[in-house]
Amino acid sequence: MRVLIVEDEKKVAGFIKKGLEEETYAVDVAYDGEEGLHLAKEGYYDLVILDLMLPKMDGLEVLSELRGGKKDVPILLLTAKDTVEDRVTGLNRGADDYLTKPFAFSELLARVRVLLRRGKAEVKTELQIADLSLNLVSHKVNRGGGEVELTGKEYSLLEYFMRNQGKVLTRTMIAEHVWDYNFDTFTNVIDVYVNHLRKKVDKGHSKKLLHTLRGVGYIMKA
Repeated sequence: MRVLIVEDEKKVAGFIKKGLEEETYAVDVAYDGEEGLHLAKEGYYDLVILDLMLPKMDGLEVLSELRGGKKDVPILLLTAKDTVEDRVTGLNRGADDYLTKPFAFSELLARVRVLLRRGKAEVKTELQIADLSLNLVSHKVNRGGGEVELTGKEYSLLEYFMRNQGKVLTRTMIAEHVWDYNFDTFTNVIDVYVNHLRKKVDKGHSKKLLHTLRGVGYIMKA
């Protein structure tokens, strides 16, 4: 499960991110409304945790843009304001739940789990391309009936490719979505991981799924 946190207070964002990652969620963070809206629109997330008071674009604007664009991802609002009017406004604009700061992580986690359970009927549990399948619940990967053993990072990389099959993914895009921090994309770390993944996924199969586009990036297609 992948969660997007849109929160300008780095201490709060770090606190939530650390806790969710310890619960095995994959987490991305945006520190302003514009970046949060861009990530939420372009990426695939099972849940968005959205602060109301944000620079560049406030949380209610982000919320309205997402719902206006038919994004039905569950959204949990965070705010330091604790007035009925604020809660009603957020819920009326399409938020699924509301949490007032300060909060205990246990309460946040309980609300996250409820929202994810509520949306499970609409959330895919398996990704498929040709004879390659990835189970999002068990984290098992199979190709042609045989199990493919992957490291955690290889699994995240494959999931990103399979969610974006048919699309060209640059090294920068892969770095932002899989490594989750800003590192030097001119190093060969991404290339090494993609090569490892290709050997595990394509080796021994006549139909290759993972392709390199020299000077551009990578694409997964059948």
